[in-house]
Amino acid sequence: MSSSHTPYPKHATTPYMEPLKRYQHLLQDEWDDFCDALSKPLPQVLWTNTTRLTASELEPWLDQCGLLEHATRLSWSEDAWKLPASLDVAYGTLLPFLAGLYHLQEEVSLIPGWMLDPQPYERILDTCAAPGGKTAQLACLMRNHGTIVANDRSPGRLRAVRSIIDRLGLLNIAMSEYNAANFPRDIGTFDRILVDVPCSCEGTSRKNKRVLTTLENYDYENQSRLQRAILLRALEQLRPGGIAAYSTCTYAPEENERVVHQVLDQLGWDNYEIIPTPELKGFKTMPGLLHWEDESYDASMENAIRIWPHHNDTGGFFVALIQKTQEVSQ
Repeated sequence: MSSSHTPYPKHATTPYMEPLKRYQHLLQDEWDDFCDALSKPLPQVLWTNTTRLTASELEPWLDQCGLLEHATRLSWSEDAWKLPASLDVAYGTLLPFLAGLYHLQEEVSLIPGWMLDPQPYERILDTCAAPGGKTAQLACLMRNHGTIVANDRSPGRLRAVRSIIDRLGLLNIAMSEYNAANFPRDIGTFDRILVDVPCSCEGTSRKNKRVLTTLENYDYENQSRLQRAILLRALEQLRPGGIAAYSTCTYAPEENERVVHQVLDQLGWDNYEIIPTPELKGFKTMPGLLHWEDESYDASMENAIRIWPHHNDTGGFFVALIQKTQEVSQ
């Protein structure tokens, strides 16, 4: 990370932290640790393109670039490394990156795809695919077999997806350009669906401090309507027994627990269930909330996970795994 980085002020009384004080009671005596984490730059993470080589085979390339001595394997993934933010390296200009041997991605954004656990020869939908890192990760987990439909409503952002697909040499991805809330039903159903929806992006403030300056008048309710529509259509297009991963990079319950609860209320809790997430070895998570302000959520919301930056030196994230238990009339 370049030394030109300007850290956030630590204390909650600063304008930077003011929009996040609504979460102070959730963190209680961890609030200062949370503020301190946000004052620091974010570590870099790179993961192996396992369709081309193994993590062990990538190590000599990283060593040649002077990265291996600074790299630490992720505790929960043997194919990825974390590198300190203080390392001032243009990772995207290095030969192994240009050759498609690795990809750069924030650690927490790797988690929903890993938890979705796509299998070779399955049919997968990524509802909001751009910029494409999660789509690429899914393709590698599937070993380039099966089909992934990478959807995004922006043709410009789909070009970014195409660039990643081409550089990594991924073969099982088709792209579509639809508003995810109105994704065509006649395209058919899917075994698994990644629903990584647009959100307030509060959890990304360590890499983009301007995010917090946009939150003072942020309309959580309006955004949650879009998120509910996207999740609703995705769950309708799951096959019975199929699993969807709903994820955001925000702390806001209005965009997380409330969205999941309201959509499952609408579709019927007998037809869908929030299932436990797989354990992330050596990585701390917190359960989903059961209460926020004057609202209460289903007890199974504890199966969802919240990720706070100060627990693992990451950004913030939310993931809920939802399984379809039986066919539902559309």
